[in-house]
Amino acid sequence: MVAFRLVFGLLLVAGVLCFAMYIGTREIVWRQRGGLIVKWTLLAALAFFAVLILERLALLL
Repeated sequence: MVAFRLVFGLLLVAGVLCFAMYIGTREIVWRQRGGLIVKWTLLAALAFFAVLILERLALLL
């Protein structure tokens, strides 16, 4: 759980830094990288929480 939080936090920081680089340099590639990092981070978080919910449901059955 701690490892997931650490990875999730670092990926979000990386996405924010990419957007900051875009603002500083106005190069489109930084915005694209930031969007890609944030998108995959959110998809990974959704998958993680889906697994947690499924584990809780399995305990109830």
